[in-house]
Amino acid sequence: MGESAIGRVAMISLHTSPLDQPGTGDAGGMNVYVVELARRLAEQGTAVDIFTRATSSRLDPVVPVRDGVTVHNVHAGPFEGLTKEQLPGQLCVFAREVLRAEAAHPAGHFDVVHSHYWLSGQVGALARDRWGVPLVHSMHTMAKVKNEALATGDTPEPQARVIGEEQVVEAADVLIANTDLEAKQLINLYDADPGRVEVVHPGVDTDVFRARTPAERARARRERGLGDDALVLLFAGRIQPLKAPDVLLRAVAELVARRPDLRSRLVVPVVGGPSGSGLERPTALANLAAELRIDDVVRFVPPVPQPELAGWYSAATLVAVPSYNESFGLVAAEAQASGAPVVAAAVGGLTTVVRDGHSGLLVDTHEPHDWALALERVVTDAAYRDRLATGALEQARQFSWEATAAHTVEVYQRAHALIRQEALTR
Repeated sequence: MGESAIGRVAMISLHTSPLDQPGTGDAGGMNVYVVELARRLAEQGTAVDIFTRATSSRLDPVVPVRDGVTVHNVHAGPFEGLTKEQLPGQLCVFAREVLRAEAAHPAGHFDVVHSHYWLSGQVGALARDRWGVPLVHSMHTMAKVKNEALATGDTPEPQARVIGEEQVVEAADVLIANTDLEAKQLINLYDADPGRVEVVHPGVDTDVFRARTPAERARARRERGLGDDALVLLFAGRIQPLKAPDVLLRAVAELVARRPDLRSRLVVPVVGGPSGSGLERPTALANLAAELRIDDVVRFVPPVPQPELAGWYSAATLVAVPSYNESFGLVAAEAQASGAPVVAAAVGGLTTVVRDGHSGLLVDTHEPHDWALALERVVTDAAYRDRLATGALEQARQFSWEATAAHTVEVYQRAHALIRQEALTR
């Protein structure tokens, strides 16, 4: 195979479909990542077949998404009611169907397997051995990292996942990390070979998430029922302990206590739906808002498509990302590309995405008092906020899906070189 001949990739995203709406259930930044990467790979000449588990009988088995990108809805287990924790029991069925799909084509149909999340990595490892092509794997999140920074009341990741991740790390020819920090975590926590870890930053769709004119921002506010002088503190993402929307609400309560004069202008939209352990108590965040006596300023908004989400970013005074961990922090990147300052937890990939004091503020703790001070600084100083907004746009230029796709193809080529080298040394 020549250096540039990556003609077709089998991309495996077992536990969440790239066709699902991000912001609820198990759909989030990884869904966006898979779709956007596949789209840009296709535009650059590499076709992509995405294999995911069918969650409805109404889904067609094969769905063309755009030229060069096809989603395969694989039947494995019941369509509904199967939690992510129960999916390991369906790995064999899913893997069999993926192998069967490839068997319908001439040998060498796929050049690379690229799996996303550990469950997909288990299937990818089997496909790698059967097809004789390299396995490239993206973790997205890691059990050992999540368990080290567990939110209060959240459920630890099970040991079965830890073991499964260790197996995938050992099986993959190359591991893609979103940031330098994630690369170090793979090496230090999972004993990954440093020579097989590549850092490839995710991107942002700058056609959707872009700077708006003052008139466009004013229209975005009017369309959402927000006043011109409203101080809009936006949370976007899945409602679960890991994402820590409760930290934002507690900080807002403290901000209101410190600065009661701001209350009449404050609006806190929470855009997203329950997910993960948050499904066990779907009304918990609304109950907390009432308990904190800020339910008059909090507004719950169901998950929205990306163009609508871009409008929310444009309407925001700032975007809060208080997560306990993020492998990258796509919401922060999208917000910055939209010209919104970000106040984020100084964890994981957020320390790469957000430049502290330039495109936003990084908060070292999850204490409501510290978050209230950071929020207050941004909302009460218009000149400082404008500087951060300018810095946000500048910071966002580092991240593009076109660059992500080009770098990913280089990783695919390197993975091929590694397995050729291994074959020669056997």
